[in-house]
Amino acid sequence: MNYILFDGPARNALLPLSFTRPVADILIGILTIRQKWEAYLGSTTTTLTEEYLSEKFPMVEMEHNVMINASFLPNANLVDMVQNLESNQAIFKGDEVIAFYTNEEQEEVDFDTYEIIEFSDDCLTVQNTWDIFSKNDAALRADFELVTQDRKSQPMPKSVNTIAPENIFIEEGAQLAFVTLNASTGPIYIGKNAVIMEGSVIRGPFALCEGAVVKMAAKIYGATSVGPYSKIGGEVNNAVLFANSNKGHEGFLGNSVLGEWCNIGADTNNSNLKNNYEEVKLWSYETEGFAKTGLQFCGLIMGDHSKCGINTMFNTGTVVGVSANIFGSGFPRNFVPSFSWGGAAGFTTYTTSKAFATAKLVMSRRNVDFDEKEQAILEQVFEETKKWRKE
Repeated sequence: MNYILFDGPARNALLPLSFTRPVADILIGILTIRQKWEAYLGSTTTTLTEEYLSEKFPMVEMEHNVMINASFLPNANLVDMVQNLESNQAIFKGDEVIAFYTNEEQEEVDFDTYEIIEFSDDCLTVQNTWDIFSKNDAALRADFELVTQDRKSQPMPKSVNTIAPENIFIEEGAQLAFVTLNASTGPIYIGKNAVIMEGSVIRGPFALCEGAVVKMAAKIYGATSVGPYSKIGGEVNNAVLFANSNKGHEGFLGNSVLGEWCNIGADTNNSNLKNNYEEVKLWSYETEGFAKTGLQFCGLIMGDHSKCGINTMFNTGTVVGVSANIFGSGFPRNFVPSFSWGGAAGFTTYTTSKAFATAKLVMSRRNVDFDEKEQAILEQVFEETKKWRKE
C-alpha cells in the first residue's frame, strides 16, 4: 500500500514551525511524526502539503493510496485500523478524519459516500505549537518503547552515575563520562554518536538524538528532546529542539520549542511563567490574535533559522517567526514576525539577501547546502509574512 501523510486542518495552528516543513516532519519525542508512522507501517511515506513545500517534500500517488492526517500520532491500535482500510472507507475521530482510502481515478473525496469507521481509543495529537512540548513526555515514552524494543543498549560507562539504569538506552558511538542520569522519572535515550560532556545532570524523560551534544555541566529536566546534531547547555526544562539548532551556553530555556538552524546567544533566558500565575496566551497566525493555551507554563516558540544575541530576554509565551534576528537589551514583544531584525527598541526588515547569506554560512558548517529549494521556501515565507512586519 502507498501511504501519504497530509497536513490537515492543524497546519495553520502549527505556524511558524509549519512554514518550513510539513506537519509530518515535526519532531516530538525521539522521532518525527513521519518517522513514527514509517516505523509502525514498515513502509516509506510521502507528503501532501503546501505547494511551495512540495518540491522538497513531494507526494507520490499510486493506483491505491491511504491518506493519513499527520497531526495524529500512531499507536498499535490505530495503525492496525489504517493498514486494514479498504476502498471507500475512512477513519474518523469525532468530526476529524484520521485516514482514508483513495485511488488515482478519484477526482475528489466525498466522505458522505464513504463508510465511516470511528476510532474511539485515545491517541496523541499535535494540534497546536504548545502540544509539542506539553505532550513530549507521553510521546517520548512511546517512542522509547518503539525504538528500543527487542534491542540491547550499549554498555554504560563506569564513570556514569545512574538511577534506574534499566530505563536508559545508549546507541552505538555515543560518548558520555562523569555525568548523572536519573531515569527513575522517565526513560533516557542517547542516540548514535551523541555526546554528553562531563558534569551534566539529566532527569528523564530525555532524548538526545543522533550526533547531538550536551555541553559541560548542563542541567536538564524532562521531558526534553534534542534533535539530531543540535547542541544544548545551561538549564533546560521540558523543551524540544529540532535538528541542527544550538542552545549551547548558560541561560534558561523552558517549556519551549526551537525549529531547525536556530541559535540562542549566551546567557539568554526565557520566562515560562507569568508573574500573576495566570494562563499563558500565544500569538495565533489563524486569528492574528493571542490564543488561550490552557497552560500555566509556556515559554518560547521559535521558527527555523531564527537567532538571538547574548543576554536576550524572552517574555512568557513568546512566538518568534522564521529567520528573525533578535538582539539588544530589554524584552522584545511577544510576537516577533518572520524576517525581523532588532529587539525591544524596535524592528526593521531582515532582508532576504542578508538572511540567505547567513543561512548559507550556518548550514555549510554542518556540510549542508543552502540550495535553491531551501531558498525558494524562505522566499515564499518572506512574502507570506509581510503583513506582520513594519516595512
